[in-house]
Amino acid sequence: MTPRTLTCLVTEVEDLTPDVFRVQLEGRPEAVAHDPGQYLELKLEDDLWVPFSIANAHAGDGTIELHIQHWPERENSARLRKLMQVAERLTLRLPDGDCILDPDSRRPLLLIAAGTGFAQMKAIVEAALHDDPTREIDLWWAARERRDLYLERLAREWAEGHANFRFHAVTEIAPEETVAGERIIGHRGRIDQALATTLEDVSGHDVYVSGSPGMVYACVDVLASLGLVPSRVFSDVFAYAPRDPIVPTAGSLVREERS
Repeated sequence: MTPRTLTCLVTEVEDLTPDVFRVQLEGRPEAVAHDPGQYLELKLEDDLWVPFSIANAHAGDGTIELHIQHWPERENSARLRKLMQVAERLTLRLPDGDCILDPDSRRPLLLIAAGTGFAQMKAIVEAALHDDPTREIDLWWAARERRDLYLERLAREWAEGHANFRFHAVTEIAPEETVAGERIIGHRGRIDQALATTLEDVSGHDVYVSGSPGMVYACVDVLASLGLVPSRVFSDVFAYAPRDPIVPTAGSLVREERS
């Protein structure tokens, strides 16, 4: 899709945690059309556009959902938060990004996110379940502590409502209450380590990863040792922070372990 610049109405700003808020926007349905997994850019100043994953699959109703991390110590974050509180309309440029759900694939999905990277995965899950409610999906969501899993209830609803959906909650700090439930599994530590100790063969999966470059490539390296197919892994990081090769070969992984 060719990116478009448009103005959208701000219909709701909701605090999900003290650090994350959700913004609901409304525009012309045809103007906000996008593929699941794409992102938009929000105009903060004339020469400053800030990217955000679109957190909902396009449903033809003109709505756009954003999940925004608030960092009080960062100037742009504070200005963005203030703008959301007072603005009635926002200028957007969309859509962009090649990390989109493959409409022709029915392979099992392995979705891996850290923090607000969940927004991108939410759109992918919505589209995948709409197309095939029986599709096998494993969602891994990593955060420092449990309260940072700001829409845990939604991930739980997916797991409880779909027999082939599993939700893996990964936290660095052990939660006060164990994360458990119907097809809900809790893990403690770094997400790449959790993947390494839990998964076996991912050669048959489509893999989508959303997070910082360090987190994404750490996960890719683990999955490469588990049969990851290079053409079936997708992340926006590959476009703005590429490395060569994106997916290491088994031989290179062995050499790295020995060095």
